[in-house]
Amino acid sequence: MTTAPSTATDEAPQPPAPAPAKSAWASLRPLVLRLHFYAGVVVAPFLLVAALTGLLYAASFQAEKIVYGHELTVPVGERELPLSDQVAAAREAHPDGTIAAVRPSAEANATTRVMLSGIPGVDPAHTLAVFVDPYTGEVRGELEQYGSSGALPLRTWIDEFHRDLRLGETGRLYSEFAASWLWVIAAGGLVLWFSRRRALRKVRGTGGRRRTLGLHGGVGAWAAVGFLFLSATGLTWSTYAGASIGELRTSLGQETPAVSAEAGGEHAGHGTAGGASGDAAQGVGLDRVLAAARAEGLGDPVEIRPPAGENSAYVVQQVQRSWPVKQDSAAVDPATGEVTDVLRFADHPVLAKLTRWGIDLHTGSLFGLPNQIVLMVLALSLILLILWGYRMWWQRGRGSAFGRPIPRGAWQHVPPYVLVPLLALIAVLGYFLPLFGIPLAAFLAVDIVLGEIAHRRGRRTSADGTAVR
Repeated sequence: MTTAPSTATDEAPQPPAPAPAKSAWASLRPLVLRLHFYAGVVVAPFLLVAALTGLLYAASFQAEKIVYGHELTVPVGERELPLSDQVAAAREAHPDGTIAAVRPSAEANATTRVMLSGIPGVDPAHTLAVFVDPYTGEVRGELEQYGSSGALPLRTWIDEFHRDLRLGETGRLYSEFAASWLWVIAAGGLVLWFSRRRALRKVRGTGGRRRTLGLHGGVGAWAAVGFLFLSATGLTWSTYAGASIGELRTSLGQETPAVSAEAGGEHAGHGTAGGASGDAAQGVGLDRVLAAARAEGLGDPVEIRPPAGENSAYVVQQVQRSWPVKQDSAAVDPATGEVTDVLRFADHPVLAKLTRWGIDLHTGSLFGLPNQIVLMVLALSLILLILWGYRMWWQRGRGSAFGRPIPRGAWQHVPPYVLVPLLALIAVLGYFLPLFGIPLAAFLAVDIVLGEIAHRRGRRTSADGTAVR
């Protein structure tokens, strides 16, 4: 029996063509997806609290004007009393404590604030603000005040709840943890959204998990820049990351300067100058001090701090945080009424200015009501994103496997030339942002242990001849 001759192709079949090599991003995307998923699940409760309290804080500026309208505003009169008479009226009503600062009426219908420290029953970190009618000298009321922004009890309570859950220094770790991870989640989500094909981003005409994903990704993409900003600015005054940022600014010579409170020197030193150790009517008195500062161009609103000691000067500081920012300051000799030092905000180092603007934009002070509305929109967006994220987690589950996780081992497929620099970058960030680095290391350790346990269970199950689920 004869057979037809075989061709070379029949005798030696060609091996299948190798699969095209994955791009660096194709290998990295599962890792970013896994990090975004787990970071969202774990950090979301902290972000939810920060978003809710941040929403309340952004609204508290306008609420404060309504709740404390009697103390903050007065009918417009014909002629204001001398500032010294207004302070005397406040001291007559409240002789206890020490005058820490005075904020003259900055608008025609605004009261003058006289801030007293060392008042029994008042938090030592706060002052008691006595509100005086600048036209009649009537004391309109007194309220506990906190911070350089002049927060009154309502805004102070919300501010402290947002910052530390009213738990003190320990509670501040929650807000730093949230801020340390918000930028990671936002940046990861933004990258994942724009890496998806345009057809998969659509929301209209879709349902189920795909619709939720579309809403989550679409809103997140629009709000991501705002989240990155809130994260970066929130870290500037956090406990650990804030200290690292402060050290960096110091090493670069970018600290916030302060006018010299010495009775005759150039502005030197950093931080907050001045203080209060006695009555505000020292030396030439408040009216001449204010007039001297006005002559140097320090317009309203201003705060006057009395001399801190025998060789100290009055410090007059502009306190307008809204745009355009007014933060010039001057020192006035209490014996002669002469200006001994002037510091202009325009002369502050670049990073000091950026820090000031960043904090004021973060807190809603820089652009007033529009700024506060944008912050409220961002807070609402974050709340919705968290709810949609948990809904997707629910929808991802199959049967009883609630919230089926992203598979492990994504990092093994990342090329070394991408993985090694990425690990180095994460290590540096973890050093400067410990509440990002430490939780990430803990998560990786737990994930590795759980992965090893699952692997060993799978091997034992296979050895017994039972199918592996």
